[in-house]
Amino acid sequence: MKTILVTGGAGYIGSHTVLALGERGYDVVTLDNLSAGHRWAVRHGELVELDLLDREGLDRLFAARRFDAVVHFAAHIQVPESVERPLMYYVNNVGGTLNLLAAMVRHGPRYLIYSSSAAVYGIPEVIPVAEDAPLRPINPYGHTKAMVERILRDMARAGEIDYIALRYFNVAGADPGGRLGEGKEWAPHLITVAVRAAAGRRAGMTVFGTDYPTPDGTGVRDYIHVSDLAEAHVLALEHLLATGESGVFNCGYGRGYSVLEVLDAVREVTGVDFPVEYAGRRAGDPPALVADSRLIRERLGWQPRLDDLRLIVETAWRWELP
Repeated sequence: MKTILVTGGAGYIGSHTVLALGERGYDVVTLDNLSAGHRWAVRHGELVELDLLDREGLDRLFAARRFDAVVHFAAHIQVPESVERPLMYYVNNVGGTLNLLAAMVRHGPRYLIYSSSAAVYGIPEVIPVAEDAPLRPINPYGHTKAMVERILRDMARAGEIDYIALRYFNVAGADPGGRLGEGKEWAPHLITVAVRAAAGRRAGMTVFGTDYPTPDGTGVRDYIHVSDLAEAHVLALEHLLATGESGVFNCGYGRGYSVLEVLDAVREVTGVDFPVEYAGRRAGDPPALVADSRLIRERLGWQPRLDDLRLIVETAWRWELP
């Protein structure tokens, strides 16, 4: 049985991936400082409460345990916050990753699955955007992800690690079995915010930007179900362990929906009309981001099972209901 260290595994995407790895028969150790994650979300294996900025703690963990690979989620993730507090994002997202990589080089293992983001593309010239598009992030969060990707490329060329970076588009939904979902009260994701407004857990919600160059003026995004994304991590891990081939893959469905289309889907699924306010654009938000996901389907054999906007909303809605 292979032992996998999952950083940030008590968070939203990380916990779904820990669940998928555990169901696949892996021995999972979750590392999380619990600043945004939850103990209850770790459904398999052991939880180690530790911050990636604690270099001595990382050394002790890696010296005491033998890991076959690392799946790295731990990061700050809010684009507007990154614009307001860029130093915090560089220290945590880049500095924490450097500490993790240094511990891996000192102790092993050499295999890493990295949680990257479509934010590395900024405002793409071509939609859908493929992996070979220029990286032109427009916010500090995106810059941290692109910076770590560059570090990983350099280390792979030097023979220090092998890695796969998965560039997520907009992650949403909850475990179809009802075991897991978004646990953060401040969760920024549109579908989570909308279903919480429908459930009465919020007074309403705000749409930021109605003058984008899109069909209805609101931002367009590619929404991927969190369980399909967890499966992509398992496939990436198995590919890396079997071949040692580094690479980068988009994780999205290849179809975009506007904010207003998502809100219509939430109203349809929940049967609830909720208050919506409209405001100006937020700094750091691109007009549209849609994935060209052919590469991950062809190379890793990824076959999404939950590629339906209303199904994504339904799973999120069931999770939010009392």
